[in-house]
Amino acid sequence: MSAPASTLEDAIQAALATVDDPEIRRPITDLGMVEGFTVQDGLVKVDLLLTVAGCPLRDKLTNDITAAVTKIPGITGAEINFGVMNEEQRKNLQTTLRGGGTAEPEIPFAQPGSRTRVYAVASGKGGVGKSSVTVNLAAALAKRGLSVGVVDADIYGHSVPRMLGVESRPTRVEDMIMPPQSHGVKVISIGMFTAGNAAVVWRGPMLHRALQQFLADVYWGDLDVLLLDLPPGTGDVAISLAQLLPNAEILVVTTPQMAAAEVAERAGAIALQTHQRLVGVVENMSWLELPDGSRMEVFGAGGGQTVAESLTQTVGARVPLLGQIPLDTRVREAGDAGTPIVLADPDAPAAKALDAVADKLAVRRESLVGKPLGLMVNAKRG
Repeated sequence: MSAPASTLEDAIQAALATVDDPEIRRPITDLGMVEGFTVQDGLVKVDLLLTVAGCPLRDKLTNDITAAVTKIPGITGAEINFGVMNEEQRKNLQTTLRGGGTAEPEIPFAQPGSRTRVYAVASGKGGVGKSSVTVNLAAALAKRGLSVGVVDADIYGHSVPRMLGVESRPTRVEDMIMPPQSHGVKVISIGMFTAGNAAVVWRGPMLHRALQQFLADVYWGDLDVLLLDLPPGTGDVAISLAQLLPNAEILVVTTPQMAAAEVAERAGAIALQTHQRLVGVVENMSWLELPDGSRMEVFGAGGGQTVAESLTQTVGARVPLLGQIPLDTRVREAGDAGTPIVLADPDAPAAKALDAVADKLAVRRESLVGKPLGLMVNAKRG
């Protein structure tokens, strides 16, 4: 015996509300995507509006909607009729995603009430594995249930999409950009907007504008953590970051080699000029574990600790060495395959070391700004 029509329609509406848009990660009913539905002989026909005509996630939406509605007694299947939002509907969606107020873009992570922890991963020179550290920390934080985003701010040497296995391109909704996701991590990179492996040849103002768009025009949703993979050195992007995200915390990556450590100190010391906090140092490629259990220190030893101690003295606050990551060919292999080693081989020594660093970064320091402290004022006077 089937339920009354009104009850059945309510049940279908409730079931559709459990289906999230794969890109925006919010219910399709809240986003105005469900134009309507009908029921006939146990078949639910849903008119669904996509943000763009060529949406690559039609099959997932079809499967998710079918799975949701067929849980209702008496419903045996679903048929999805796809349409496309018109300009007014897309503008309404854009306004909804930006909080129902102004549709003008702003950087949400720079707002006083932002609860997103922002880490800028920096290095003094290239070749120290900064991008590998970034993507593995992002994946490690995401597998802990946190909402994580990565900005590939290394405009000239972008490599994050490959390392995270991102193959799809961003979707545009009016002036907003929906970032693709992989392994639970939202990602944006200039490599998603260039043809093939084309080189990017830009000067400072264009770099600043690109970073600004990545932060303001991309719909990130409510992130717990945002990581930015910075280009090596202390150039234009580092300066732009300080202007756009003054609350970002700097994470310095180095190798044990003294020459690399000296350069890393310069990258970290920029925090004095930008008034940003140094969250710590990660020493990558610390040693190679040999079959007999011994360690070969391929790039020397002590560089990470040296950087941490030097920066502690420079900024006048403790800058800890957060971890030492062993040299392991599996880190490179996993990155080339698009699955970070913390996911591909979590028991590997390098994966465990990266997970330990992620544990330290996952701890949120709550701010008391704007929060009631629960203090009672005694009105009696002596």
